[in-house]
Amino acid sequence: MQRRSLPLSGLRVFEAAARLGSFKAAAQELAVTPTAVSHQIRALEAQTGLALFERHVRRVSLTEAGVQLYPVLRDGFDAFEATLARLTHARTRMQVTISATNAFTVKWLVPRMADFRSRHPGIDLQLQASDEVVDLRSAAVDIAIRYGRGPYPGLVARPLFTDRFAPVANPRLGVESPDDLARVPLIRFDWKRPQAENPTWERWFRIARRREPRQASELRFSDEGHAIQAAVAGHGVALVSLALIAEELEAGHLVQPFGPVISGHTYHLAKPADRPPSPPVRAVADWLETQAGLEATP
Repeated sequence: MQRRSLPLSGLRVFEAAARLGSFKAAAQELAVTPTAVSHQIRALEAQTGLALFERHVRRVSLTEAGVQLYPVLRDGFDAFEATLARLTHARTRMQVTISATNAFTVKWLVPRMADFRSRHPGIDLQLQASDEVVDLRSAAVDIAIRYGRGPYPGLVARPLFTDRFAPVANPRLGVESPDDLARVPLIRFDWKRPQAENPTWERWFRIARRREPRQASELRFSDEGHAIQAAVAGHGVALVSLALIAEELEAGHLVQPFGPVISGHTYHLAKPADRPPSPPVRAVADWLETQAGLEATP
């Protein structure tokens, strides 16, 4: 018998009757009459040329052919049911997509994922890491973390926390005071938009009222995350976001030996103004604000 001619409805009725041992019970499960079940079984037997059931007064039993056919159908229907349940469950799970910079995603969001899952096990977070500005009005993004002064046209934006920057280094470098900056490389990274208030080494030295050592060598990166990794590896002293190196400071991979601590820009939680937030999006936004509140506490 070829696949295209398989009597699928009859096989479904046969599986139910074989599993339950009764045409009447199969009819109740399938929401049809016992007569309809009997007709389907007879049609299946006629099409296959096989006797599948032995009929008794109040019950039926499988013939040898039925005994061989039943487990194949049972396992097949079980596999169908399990796969469809898994796919349906995956499709109906709530998802929220967050867009943020590479450094913020890796160093601030990812370390907090365990806390989020424990609080909201029914919501899946999709993290979209990119240093390019994503247009929330056209992209499938629910929340964006924007870094700067604003305003952000077309978005509803709320401040999360203002960034803080300080010199940090691997403790094995033995950097203890600003005087040590003359003997170790300064690690820098490029800001996408040159602005006077960017927390650069030049601004740090100005606020610290110190001259930048002319003899100091430097390492320069295009990404803040790479600058952080270079500092962890002991390649020099980096001026980086304290919010992004919380784990490294706690673990002792980096130390902040001296100040001053200077302010950076403000992280904003932004959502499309023309798209009312769903309950999952509101839950994620509330969680982000809670985390930011903890961050804002010195």
